[in-house]
Amino acid sequence: MTDDFYRIQRLPPYVFAEVNSMKAAARARGEDIVDLGMGNPDGAPPPHVIAKLAEVAATPTAHRYSASRGIPGLRKAQAAYYQRRFNVALDPDSEIIVTLGSKEGLANLAQAITAPGDVVLTPNPSYPIHHFGFIIAGAAIRSIPAVPGPDFFDRLEKAMRYTVPRPKVLVIGYPSNPTAEVVELGFYEKLVAFAREAKLIIISDLAYAEIYFGDTPTPSILQVDGAKDVAVEFTSMSKTYSMAGWRIGFAVGNARLIGALTRVKSYLDYGAFTPIQAAATAALNGPQDIVDFNRKLYKGRRAVMIDSFARAGWSIPIPHASMFAWSPIPEPFRALGSVGFAKRLMTEAQVAVAPGVGFGEEGEGFVRLALVENEQRLRQAARGIKKMMAKT
Repeated sequence: MTDDFYRIQRLPPYVFAEVNSMKAAARARGEDIVDLGMGNPDGAPPPHVIAKLAEVAATPTAHRYSASRGIPGLRKAQAAYYQRRFNVALDPDSEIIVTLGSKEGLANLAQAITAPGDVVLTPNPSYPIHHFGFIIAGAAIRSIPAVPGPDFFDRLEKAMRYTVPRPKVLVIGYPSNPTAEVVELGFYEKLVAFAREAKLIIISDLAYAEIYFGDTPTPSILQVDGAKDVAVEFTSMSKTYSMAGWRIGFAVGNARLIGALTRVKSYLDYGAFTPIQAAATAALNGPQDIVDFNRKLYKGRRAVMIDSFARAGWSIPIPHASMFAWSPIPEPFRALGSVGFAKRLMTEAQVAVAPGVGFGEEGEGFVRLALVENEQRLRQAARGIKKMMAKT
């Protein structure tokens, strides 16, 4: 019966569901599965953030409806973050809105700015909400490369020139989920100039801004002069502060786009629970030790995964940022495809990964591995993989 509904018809079966079902069944049988599938942090926020949550939750008035666009203190804290981190000035009242995680915010922005039949450009492979948020809103999707190389702008120009109707929106996300690609500020400068000329809206997903492994911090598109004329950017506290379940994110930038998202959200929700917003404010305004800690944590896990998996027979490209590694399927298993290989890993190595095809058809032949298990568990995964490789 659900197939009769228009929007459900536009959503294919969730690629990860079958692998997740297998994982649940294996654990029910008592099998110890090392789960590298979902980007679900295993740490906790700093003690002062949890203390602030408890303090405000003890206040009787804190349990009333909150503010859909976010409490003023949290919006001011996000503005302060952009000022110190990117040297970007933002107006907390007109250029910032708090979202229930960046995923919800992006989907609601799609609802706010998309008309049925609009064409939206999204990377392939990409985080599913980048394209399905707009598909649900009635848009048509045209893919562009996820890799920010020379082909990116060539494909972008051709998409703008030959697509009818002319594309209205471009979605990007660097550091990329799933591919861990990164860009320099020069890429954004070229992109903003293109978008201003083409009258193209840019939506930038900067959820992994603070998880970078080189010496140069990840840039924001809003650092480019004139970027606020065309761009809005989403960030999240999920990975930076180990607050994934708290569902706190932000959209910042172009006031017209922020206003559209604010209006739609005013009909849909009353904002996150006030104690959560107060605690998020404490996280942004307080000591930032957790940011450095998490960056070093994921960098250390990256090193262990790359080394131990290579010794097991699986050479994984080194990611430059994010909490993910994006790897081609090893040659002996390539014919299985990404879903088949993920199933094989589950049954023979007791390791769960995310099939690449779940991020778009260009992800076929790859899998995504999340750095969400500790170093001991990563070595355990490598031992299981080594046994599996020995059978080929």
